[in-house]
Parts: sequence; structure tokens; C-alpha cells
Amino acid sequence: MDKVQLVHPEGKKAISMQRSKYDIFQTSLLACLKTKQPLSFTELLSAVEQDLKKRKLTVQGKLEWNLFWVTMDLVAKKKINTDRAVSPILYTLIV
Repeated sequence: MDKVQLVHPEGKKAISMQRSKYDIFQTSLLACLKTKQPLSFTELLSAVEQDLKKRKLTVQGKLEWNLFWVTMDLVAKKKINTDRAVSPILYTLIV
């Protein structure tokens, strides 16, 4: 199995994830943010869940947990941004 080591934005230890699962979440998350932003984590979770259903994709494991780690990785890689000045935290694409 091909795995990808995720990166934590604060340099903390992060998990590794199957590349196929990571690619599914990354593609879906970025597509959802291209459609509408900013989104809270709850809104993003709902949008990704709908996108996965529409594309007839299923993934092993807890959706929230996997999405959380992919968002952290994308923040660390400066592909998405978090606005922590508001509650709930909002996610946007970095252009």
C-alpha cells in the first residue's frame, strides 16, 4: 500500500494515510472550497460528504477524522487557510 505522510501546521507528529484515500479527500475538499468559501469545518464536512455521495465514492474509517487530518495537511502545505479570528474557524483556498 502506498502511503503519504501528512504534515501538521505546527510541526507536531501527524499520521500517514493511504495515498488513494488522501487523494479522494484532497480532491473533494478543494472542489468544495472552489464552489463556496469560506466554510466552517461542519459546512466543509457536509459538502465533502455530499460530493463523495455524488461521485459514488466510499472511504474506510471515520469521515470527520480523515477530513480533519487532510485539512491540517493542506494548511501546513499552504493550499488552504484557516481564519482563527472568528468562531467557528473558517477555511478558504489560498490563491
